[in-house]
Amino acid sequence: MNFCSNCGEATIRRVPEGDNRPRDLCEQCGMIHYQNPKIIAGCVVLEQDKVLLCRRAIEPRYGLWTLPAGFMENGETVAQAALRETWEEARATPDLDQLYVVTSIPRISQVYMLYLAYLNRGQYSSGPESLETRLFSMDNIPWDELAFHTVRDTLIQLNRDLERGSFSLHCIDREETPTSARV
Repeated sequence: MNFCSNCGEATIRRVPEGDNRPRDLCEQCGMIHYQNPKIIAGCVVLEQDKVLLCRRAIEPRYGLWTLPAGFMENGETVAQAALRETWEEARATPDLDQLYVVTSIPRISQVYMLYLAYLNRGQYSSGPESLETRLFSMDNIPWDELAFHTVRDTLIQLNRDLERGSFSLHCIDREETPTSARV
């Protein structure tokens, strides 16, 4: 950040008094500019023993499969964001169950929050951000065509939970390097 979003003056980078991390500061108006992680919200939508995946119609990872998820907007709860993203990408309005997976990726300052959800009346179709949507059994997941490590991690955990017959909250810390970011 070069200029203050409050007053337009140049900012400097230093540790503010009482803090322990460098921040962008405005010496003119005193504004401290905090940069925080982005939250990605979505759903792991189930129909019996199958999971709903979307083939991406947008970059990054155009043409690869993902879970319906995206960036949370201001003014939304995490659950509202998960349902909105699921509608936008899969035209599905599932019944939310529980928060299922929280994945932290510090390198890119993102936190994924995915709910377990159940398809409502079996209805889904491609939204504007998806080339197609499809229900996959765990035996037919297109593992080599998944868009993100977070999707792979979540589906591996889902497979374990389906085999076990019970679901719980899973917290994953993913430390990845730029060269390992793609599945």
